[in-house]
Amino acid sequence: MSPEAHRLYAAIEATWPPASRTLAGPWMLRDGAGGGKRVSCATAEAEWTEDDLPAAEQAMRLFQQTPLFMVRAGETELDAALAARGYEVVDPVTLWLCPVAHLTDQPLPRVTAFAIWEPLAIMTEIWDAGGIGPARLRVMHRAAGPKTAIFGRVTDKPAGTGFCAVHDGIAMVHALEIAAAHRGKGLGKWMMRCASFWAAENGADYMTALCTDANAAANGLYASLGMQAVGQYHYRMLPNSEGD
Repeated sequence: MSPEAHRLYAAIEATWPPASRTLAGPWMLRDGAGGGKRVSCATAEAEWTEDDLPAAEQAMRLFQQTPLFMVRAGETELDAALAARGYEVVDPVTLWLCPVAHLTDQPLPRVTAFAIWEPLAIMTEIWDAGGIGPARLRVMHRAAGPKTAIFGRVTDKPAGTGFCAVHDGIAMVHALEIAAAHRGKGLGKWMMRCASFWAAENGADYMTALCTDANAAANGLYASLGMQAVGQYHYRMLPNSEGD
């Protein structure tokens, strides 16, 4: 049986944590410190009314963040209320999952993928070239549980990197990035398998990954590995606003 939705959302939060969290009325507010939408969004954690929305917006602006809400599966009333206030859908995300054992059935080719912590300089360069800069690296360092970076090589050349952490028996891969010159060579599959071997050694039963629906290549990778789409969420943001 797959993990319940609340365990998956808890794994997202623990393996890609914000700089701080503040419970304000029905809202969980996050200070992302420039680390992206996932660590900067507000979520509904209790019953709310439309009168509660302005307070959340004001609090996010005090964090110097654009008002941004994560809308999870089943939160149709929140989605409608935000739409009525002019918020637009941003970055629909799919959550992929499979048992760890599903990806540890084949041995890794020699010198293809490695679990390394802390990341090597060349790995941070690959991330940086893909738009994953210092603020997101700080998110990785904040993760409190077992964690590692994944280093991928093609024909003895540095070619890819990613991050994996474990919470409550769930391993989650973030920031999987293959250098442009090495895409389409099958490295992503081996890096995911490498992450799964590491996850198994660190007590995980499930392997998960998050991917925006616009990233067709990554979604195709996870589907080709036999992972299943088990959840979705999206963000709501006011138009013509700059998010981090």
